[in-house]
Parts: sequence; structure tokens; C-alpha cells
Amino acid sequence: MEQRELGTSGLRVSALGLGCMGMSEFYGATSEAEAVATIRRALDLGVTFLDTADMYGVGKNEELVGRAIAGRREEVVLATKFGNVRGPNGEFLGVDGSPQYVRDSCEASLRRLGVGTIDLYYQHRVDPKVPIEETVGAMSDLVTAGKVRYLGLSEASAATIRRAQEVHPIAALQTEYSLWTRDVEAEILPVVRELGIGFVAYSPLGRGFLTGAFKKPEDVGEGDFRRHSPRFMGDNFAKNRALVDVVTEVARAKNATAAQVALAWLLTRGSDIVPIPGTKRVRYLEENVRATELSLAAGELALIEKTFSVGVAAGTRYPEAAMAAVGR
Repeated sequence: MEQRELGTSGLRVSALGLGCMGMSEFYGATSEAEAVATIRRALDLGVTFLDTADMYGVGKNEELVGRAIAGRREEVVLATKFGNVRGPNGEFLGVDGSPQYVRDSCEASLRRLGVGTIDLYYQHRVDPKVPIEETVGAMSDLVTAGKVRYLGLSEASAATIRRAQEVHPIAALQTEYSLWTRDVEAEILPVVRELGIGFVAYSPLGRGFLTGAFKKPEDVGEGDFRRHSPRFMGDNFAKNRALVDVVTEVARAKNATAAQVALAWLLTRGSDIVPIPGTKRVRYLEENVRATELSLAAGELALIEKTFSVGVAAGTRYPEAAMAAVGR
């Protein structure tokens, strides 16, 4: 597996990471045994960059990841996040970037993960009530204390990124980026490249839509949050499905899958970009890894980019309330 450096931070990670969120929540039924097997198979294949957060499964995902990497900690670049607050019953209570919350969240994550140090610690969402300088200052103290190695932000605006970088070097920005979510190309990518910050692309498969697995809205199962995603609903679904058909045709001609084509495209966008496709199954993990070996010809890239021009996807990427929390 190719290694990529996150910006100029010195932190090197596998070119493809593994998003662990769906192993505990949001995407329907889960199996802990299969999830653990998927994480361990990822390590076997050289996918050593694992991504979790304290809000996934209300802490359960961090515990699962901790169990999966037990005895193999030295193989892993471990990333987790804080800031999205949830109650004991899973209810969402807002965003907290206060220094005390930063410290308390880190201690809780270390405990759940069963590790002494977090390799990359992100603020999951920016708290508009707390100056970013105070939040990153508290995060910087965690680095000084040896509890965290590198710092990151998620879904932050260009202005916020610049202010944060003045306080402490930011190793990575994690933001959604895929064929149907290319907004970051206008301002965010240029800013992080200017500042020497790496870019971690979450939902690089459009929450599974870009794989071509969904033929109609009803294919999204009960208990799956995508049922409430604007891009998976009504007329938006049909419009977006027509876009995916182009990826499927390219994939068929190359004896590949649509998922592999979507990931291969993203891997061409720059050596400082690291996609972290999420999966809870070994077979999809193995399929995703093979995308690192897939080359797209100039004509194929041109067709894909013409089809997926910036802003072409129908519907916002989150429901209205959740959209309000991104780009702060």
C-alpha cells in the first residue's frame, strides 16, 4: 500500500484509510464480529489509517476499534474526533469546543480506545460559540502532554483553518469530497495546500450511492440514516442515479466496479488527498483496496469530470439542520 504524507506535517498514512463509523451506527444492522474482522483485514492489506469519533455509536465505535487493534497498535495511525455532543440515549445536543470539553473528550476517547496516545485528533465540527483559538489552544496542550500527536479539523471554513493554523500546526482537514461533492475544489483545497495541510476525504463513495448499489429509494433499509438524505430521496434520487450510470459504464469497460472507479478518480486529485471509504464488510474493503491499482485513461477522466461537474448532484449532502454545522 502506497503511503502519503498529510501535507507537510510529517504524518504518513496509507493512501487509502478506513472509515469505521458504519460499524456501529447510521447504516442499518451491524455485526461486531464482521466489523472487527474488517479492521484486522485492513491492517493485513496495509490500510493502517483508521478513522473513528466519540459520537459514533455514542462511544461504542471507539471501543470496537480499540478491541480490534489490541495487540497491533504499532501498525495503526489512529484518528478520532470530538465536538459533536450526544446524550445517553443518542440524542444530539449540539457542538462543544470549550477547552474543558476538549480535555474531557480526549481522556474519554483514550480510555475507550485503550491507547496512550491518539495519532490524529480532530475537532469534528466547529463550535460557533467558542473562538477557534481557544479550542485549538486546548488541543495543542494535549500534544504537549503527549496524549495527541497531530491535530486536525473537520468541515471548517477557510477562514477558520487559517486562524487555527496560527495557534498550532494543523496536520489534516477532514471534509466530504467525492465525485458528487466537489465544492472543496474552489477554496478549501487551495487554502490547505497553501498552508501545508493534508486533506482527508470522507464519504468518497457518496455514502454508497456512487457504488451503483441503490437502484431506487426503497433500497435504503430501515434504520439507515440515508433514508433522510436529500440526495437519496424522490426526484433527486433519479437524477443522481443517471450520473452514476456513467461511472458504472466506465467500470464495466475496465472490468472494475463503480466504487473502484470513484476511488481511483479521487486518488488522482493529488498526493496530499487520502480517501477514507467506510465499510463494515471484508469483501467491500478488499474491493476498495483494489482501487489503488486502477489507472484511468485521460479520456475516461475527462468523461467522468464532464459528467460530475461541480454542483451537479441533486439535493444537499445533509438535511438542512446538519448543513448549518458545516463550513463554519
